[in-house]
Amino acid sequence: MPESGKPATPVPAAATASPRSLVLLGLGVFLLVLAPLLAWYVAPRAKVTPVDVDVTTVFTGTGSYFDTDALRTVRRQKITITRHVLGDVAASERSGRAVWDVSTTVDTPKTLALRDPRRAFQWTTERWVTDRRTNAPVHCCEEAPARFDGDAYLKFPFDLEKRGYRWWDNTLGAAVPLRYAGTKTVQGYTGYRFTGTVPATRTGSRQVPGRLVGRPRQGQIQAEEWYANSGIELVVDRRTGRIIDAAISPLKTLRAPGGRRDAVTLLRGEYLRFTPATQRAQVRLAQADSEKLELVGGVLPVGAAAAGGVLALTGVVLVVLGRQPRGRS
Repeated sequence: MPESGKPATPVPAAATASPRSLVLLGLGVFLLVLAPLLAWYVAPRAKVTPVDVDVTTVFTGTGSYFDTDALRTVRRQKITITRHVLGDVAASERSGRAVWDVSTTVDTPKTLALRDPRRAFQWTTERWVTDRRTNAPVHCCEEAPARFDGDAYLKFPFDLEKRGYRWWDNTLGAAVPLRYAGTKTVQGYTGYRFTGTVPATRTGSRQVPGRLVGRPRQGQIQAEEWYANSGIELVVDRRTGRIIDAAISPLKTLRAPGGRRDAVTLLRGEYLRFTPATQRAQVRLAQADSEKLELVGGVLPVGAAAAGGVLALTGVVLVVLGRQPRGRS
């Protein structure tokens, strides 16, 4: 009691929020800040072309080829195209680009049994360099061929649109316009379908005996090489740009100089397509990468925003309504 004998005037009660409410509020604010960070910063940086690739794809189908031993075109034979893509990790890290070494063999039943690319019916090696984000060609790092152009080759850009793209055809040596042709399901997985054709186009010349191209009176002659493709079909994963199925119908021929008709069929592929094993492997890779991108760019940001909103609101309510009075005389 004070000396006057009167009771002391009570001091207004002070209040403190409970630790639990502050923790909920802080966690909610953290998640609300994390959500746009995941969507606008982390997700775009996750959409980069991988550099540590080691993938083999195989096309098979029926076709014809020129047998150099018999000097004639052999028809209705199995044609196999094998493409091995190996990423040059060291060169990629130095340049910041995606650097891939590509080996492609075309085999007949005779050469396929030899299991040696040097003895294949046809063997080419290339080195592709692309921007890891846009998939655009980059001219550096000893690329080959140096004139590479287009929107896509071994893969398409991320986040495909329902429009046309320009696909690089290494046999033609130019980009081929492809049109969007709806969707298609491959091994239970749906992708965007793109189709196109290549009209007969001269691609070079080759020295051959004149009699092969209808010029028997001439010894050796520079015959014209021509190429066409009557059916290109690519099925592509929308999110990652990975090709999950492909089919081509190449035709390579020889013509006499200035000739208007094909004299020799070097190679004709009748709708050569990814094998079922290649389709399954490509679908697995596309599905795994797509799920990762969806998780980082969709599920996690939305979940973080929703959970952050609930936790922050709960924390605010508890701070306002659940404050504990603390008085003193």
